[in-house]
Amino acid sequence: MFAIVDLMSSRPRRLLIASLALVAPVWAAPVCGQSYPSRPVRIVVGFAPGGAPDLVARQVSEPLSQRMGQVFVVDNRPGANGVIGADIVAKSTPDGYTILVTSASFAANPSIYRKLPYDPVRDFAAITNIAVGGGLILCVTPSLAAKSVQELIALARKPGAQLSFGSAGTGNTTHLAGALFNARAGTDMVHVAYKSAGPAVAALMGGQVQVLFTTPSSSMTHIKAGRIRALAYNHGKRLDALPDVPTMEEAGLKGTRMDASWYGVFAPARTPAAIVDRLQREIRDAVHQPAMRERFAPQALEPDGRPAAEFKALVEESIARFRELVKLAAIEPQ
Repeated sequence: MFAIVDLMSSRPRRLLIASLALVAPVWAAPVCGQSYPSRPVRIVVGFAPGGAPDLVARQVSEPLSQRMGQVFVVDNRPGANGVIGADIVAKSTPDGYTILVTSASFAANPSIYRKLPYDPVRDFAAITNIAVGGGLILCVTPSLAAKSVQELIALARKPGAQLSFGSAGTGNTTHLAGALFNARAGTDMVHVAYKSAGPAVAALMGGQVQVLFTTPSSSMTHIKAGRIRALAYNHGKRLDALPDVPTMEEAGLKGTRMDASWYGVFAPARTPAAIVDRLQREIRDAVHQPAMRERFAPQALEPDGRPAAEFKALVEESIARFRELVKLAAIEPQ
């Protein structure tokens, strides 16, 4: 018996243990992906209910729950243009049970805030992009005496006009669009930031602000009901749902078009690759189902679901693009 103990504690035994340690991750990765999730998953959204990121997160949470056998619960943590929600995810356990759904504003924040509590690339595992958005709709409160872009510009240039434009948060794409409008049109409308698109649209309807660039998903119902007035769409072509609303260039103002937005999913850095891959595949398959396409169409959203590596590249490109837009719009970092 002592001979056996001596043999098992010898150099061959140490080599065997070392070999098993090396191959163990290879065995564990597929098992990790297959067994995940075994409990509810929290989807953190850094914006209040009613905004585009919140609506997209809720629309994708239902099919994910059905496909993966666990509930995906949306947890709204609004504030600082999504920074608060992103920080929660960045500091969460990297086990796939806390993920982030956010908009392209995630990529604008590094240029808007002098110091973020996280690194947008290093501290996150990019999973996939749920959907690609179109442009933003320039809307005004119905009581404003402007029924076209040129009338709005003329009104805003009048001495003592004191017009204000709302946004879904400082650094949000809706903020950048308004600042670009000011820069291109030679106007000086005052920026008023809200926690998300929902409160900003409510402020527009209530007349607390007179102008707002907003997503179709946040505003279409109110436009159709006449609660707000759409003047233009800052995209390359007209919005199918609003065929009578001109593009910004058709309305006579160039240089305000913004590239398509995105609504992506992130996990904390060091989340196992098997979990990231599983989430990417399930989201891709879910958003390309006919039912999801029907949900996205009125919001001018195109299903995406690209691989993690491609989404990471998109995020890095977006960070660079927004850096240029922030400078062009003359927005001072906070």
